[in-house]
Amino acid sequence: MKKIILGFLIAFNFSSIAQTNAPKVKTANGVVRGTTEGDVAIFKGIPFAAPPVGEFRWRPPQPVKNWEGELDVSKFGANCAQAGWGAKPGTIAEGSSEDCLYLNLWTPANYTPKSKLPVMVWIHGGGFTGGSGSSPQNFGHEFTKNGVILVNINYRLGRLGYFSHPALNAEFPNELKGNYGYMDQIAALQWIQKNIAAFGGDPKNVTIFGFSAGGVSVHSLLTIPAAKGLFHKLISESGGGRDGVLTGRPINKENADVFYTVSAETIGMNFAKKQGIEGTDATALAKLRALKVEQIVDSGQETDGTNGPRTYSGPILDGKLVVETAESAYMAGRQPKMPLMIGNCSAEIGGAFVSNAKTKEELFASFGDLEAEAKAAYDADGSKTFNEVIAKFNTDWVWGEPARMTARVFLAKQAPAYVYQFGYVPTNAQQRSPYGAGHGSEVSFVFNTLNARWGPPAEPTAQEKELAKNMNIYWTNFAKTGNPNGEGLPNWSLYNNKNQDMLDVELDGKVVPKPDPRKARLDVIEKAMKNRGKIQSRGI
Repeated sequence: MKKIILGFLIAFNFSSIAQTNAPKVKTANGVVRGTTEGDVAIFKGIPFAAPPVGEFRWRPPQPVKNWEGELDVSKFGANCAQAGWGAKPGTIAEGSSEDCLYLNLWTPANYTPKSKLPVMVWIHGGGFTGGSGSSPQNFGHEFTKNGVILVNINYRLGRLGYFSHPALNAEFPNELKGNYGYMDQIAALQWIQKNIAAFGGDPKNVTIFGFSAGGVSVHSLLTIPAAKGLFHKLISESGGGRDGVLTGRPINKENADVFYTVSAETIGMNFAKKQGIEGTDATALAKLRALKVEQIVDSGQETDGTNGPRTYSGPILDGKLVVETAESAYMAGRQPKMPLMIGNCSAEIGGAFVSNAKTKEELFASFGDLEAEAKAAYDADGSKTFNEVIAKFNTDWVWGEPARMTARVFLAKQAPAYVYQFGYVPTNAQQRSPYGAGHGSEVSFVFNTLNARWGPPAEPTAQEKELAKNMNIYWTNFAKTGNPNGEGLPNWSLYNNKNQDMLDVELDGKVVPKPDPRKARLDVIEKAMKNRGKIQSRGI
């Protein structure tokens, strides 16, 4: 009995020590208690807004209620509700929930409120319908070891994040409507402004960065008036910049955009009808709010049956929060002046992603009077396969040329811009990816989390470890000063219109500063934007 009591006291003592050593921070809403891993303090699942459930479904994020005592933030909160890979019909992905507005934070264990460390805020990708702020691929340990605080955020997805309906728009007419996911991103950035100093961060040195939909979000946040002043540097990874790629459809105007001919309100009514809900009054809205979250997610379906009416809008031009697309803001010079890093992978995606062309000849013919120039740029000697040509075309049309356009408009404002292309493909994957690096290939290298990268697990090679270390340092240097360069790194030149200098991570992983090797291809894509409605088959 004495041994049992002694063991209990020892266990209790260790538990007390662990609780005592756990990092604690007083936020505006109360004290949070995290965990420590080596020299990194980690705070998981901090609420930055109230749960958007019940009456707050399809409402702007509401303030967090204050709590008494210490809030245990040693475990991740739920991901935002989504279908996810492998989810059965009628279910949502395991670990996802409508109650999901949480952020995760990594900071040096020796932080003090006077540390004033640079802050990087990661906005995950996933087409605005999936993804997570707590993926191991995006853990912040390596950023923190390089002297930067890393914050990962969740935001509402799919029909919970981007939804419009006449009954909803009539409710609380002075509230923002439609883009609840963007509202969540802004709420998280506002939370950071209020609280990050207590974690050792500098609220005046915040870099937002994201991949895919997260990269699109970077462009959107830059041009959303309500986000002004919440960040100071930008990194967009495979985020485009031109219209037609997750850039927003009109909230209630039909046929107002060549890529988004159906309004968000009509799409909302299509979804309601699929659920057996007719009408546009308060009764219809009550029925929509009464739907189970699994019905809202609807297995991730974006149409009512194959080729049926569209039931998911994506981001919305609502006229109050999102007042214009990034491209329209850039063309008019309305973006703020701040440092930019932008780029994409070398062979993002193949197939009928942009064009319905089935052959090289059909694709080149869609360029109209630029047909010969397109053929010369993509297949001068006629030796390229259609699969290679379409992969390069998709990459340049959706990501490569829009990134160059964005760099140029920043340059016009005398803001520093750095352009990259990531083309590394592991030797054992080159047969599967013969034309270059696919969508998202750079993310684990940026975070230096190679053991968590997508695809079959493989022990990183010494070369891969070096590449990941250097990319992580480039990103953290940029967050610190607006310049990615540092001792021991190949010099990454500022983008300029004459040489179009960039940083190219080549197929074999070598990091080579050079003039943009894609110039001829991007030039013809830029010229072809005048015919974009004929070349691009649909809004993405």
